[in-house]
Amino acid sequence: MSGEERSRERIQALADRLWEAETTTRPVPPLTEAEPPLRPEDAYAVQLAVADMRRGAGHRVVGKKIGLTSAAMQQLIGVDEPDYGHLFDVMSVADGGTIRRAELIAPKVEPEIAFVLAAPLPGRATTPEDVLRCTASIHPALEVVDSRVRDWRIRWADTVADNGSSARFVLGESAVEPRDLDLTALEVVLSRNCRAEASGTMDAVLGGPVLSICWLAHKLEEFDIALAEGDVILPGSPCKALDAGSGDTFHASFAGLGSVAVSFA
Repeated sequence: MSGEERSRERIQALADRLWEAETTTRPVPPLTEAEPPLRPEDAYAVQLAVADMRRGAGHRVVGKKIGLTSAAMQQLIGVDEPDYGHLFDVMSVADGGTIRRAELIAPKVEPEIAFVLAAPLPGRATTPEDVLRCTASIHPALEVVDSRVRDWRIRWADTVADNGSSARFVLGESAVEPRDLDLTALEVVLSRNCRAEASGTMDAVLGGPVLSICWLAHKLEEFDIALAEGDVILPGSPCKALDAGSGDTFHASFAGLGSVAVSFA
């Protein structure tokens, strides 16, 4: 067996491990501590292998999420750039809906805004003006992140391989056009069980969510992936994620944009 074949076999084995953790809700040890360990340069290959397995199970890609967008999170993980993951139709939850806590491992909730594209973005050539021009609407949103890696003991390669630790997302029913708000100064307050516990402004997301999406468009071209009409993009959260337990309700309120909520049962 050639070195390339061994590498492909190893990547698929790690993808199988993550997919089994997803389907059984039994987490696995960090892939970066496996033998041999996951190499950072193979992390996206593992993510894409899991994405192919999801497609084989009938899941449809509906967008992308961006993670590690704050300086604090990058310093914590020890990296100097964000990461991305795929959003699938089965991850979507209605505004005000309920998520079964037992379907997840160790979920956390963070507030975001969601961009819904009206037209494709031009890959590595994407500018902030392109993002605004190609966006149909912006919605209040929540992302539920979850780690298939035990106890969230993740390094950069672990979370990249694990699809950016994505799990569920919620789009608020209210929407605005992209030029109707100052997206960089947009403020959000995240409440758990009617108690405000986190807040921030969107400039904490790589200097602004539009810049975050530019990074994504540039990065995806490395993998021959395009952002298309109708895609949902979550550009990152401006504040900390909150642990979610059975019986918890989360509500995010965005100044001038509206609110979005989800509960766990």
